[in-house]
Amino acid sequence: MTRAALLRAARTEWGPLYAAVRGTFTRKRLAAVPMTLTAVALTAVFQVIQNQPWGYEPVQRLGSVQAQLPWWIALLRTPLSLFVPALDLPVWGALAQVLIVFGLAEACLGKWRTLAVAYTATLAGTMYARLGVDLGPGSPLGLPPEAAKVIDTGPSAAVVGLAIYVSWRYRAWFTCGLVVAAMAGEVIVKPNLAGKEHIAAMTVILAMCAVDELRRRRKPRRDAHREHDRRPGAHAGSALSDPARPPGGRGS
Repeated sequence: MTRAALLRAARTEWGPLYAAVRGTFTRKRLAAVPMTLTAVALTAVFQVIQNQPWGYEPVQRLGSVQAQLPWWIALLRTPLSLFVPALDLPVWGALAQVLIVFGLAEACLGKWRTLAVAYTATLAGTMYARLGVDLGPGSPLGLPPEAAKVIDTGPSAAVVGLAIYVSWRYRAWFTCGLVVAAMAGEVIVKPNLAGKEHIAAMTVILAMCAVDELRRRRKPRRDAHREHDRRPGAHAGSALSDPARPPGGRGS
């Protein structure tokens, strides 16, 4: 493939996303991603605290989720579990994931939708862990009993969900497919709790994307009906059918 063809492919794949991110940062600078910066700082603080002799237990009580915990405790801890780095992974990986993926998502989607997608993906993983343990190792979707004791923290499920949602929203189909293929490959190579949670998060977010796609496709039809209602003949007909309504409509 020639350089020109590569550039065209890159513009097609990432052009809309780049334009959205660039426009937001041009207008707002770092004020475009306050939630992301807060999340990075919170992750770093949790990492420092949990590595102190006195800090491990408080961090676990605030943000550690396990499938063996009662539902209400797991639900209370799940929001903060996004920002508690896994002890067996380098913290710079979690910080980079949050900074890059959360930052891009917040610049494109806004902080509230970014948080909603991230939390939904993380909650999907948490719910799957319980289902997988209940199904047991005999099921393709199941997990061994010892998975119930695994400490389940970190932003990885949220990162997977946000990467899929943003790439779908901005029609970066190759990127979306690459993330899906990577998650499928991960669970084939290493079918552990983390890999299967990523599949659960991916599945739920893809379902969200499909619902959003249907809603967006139906919206032009509704707008067309509204446009029809705004035509002069439609106003006149409405006014004749409703004597109490002035002929010029609400704005006259």
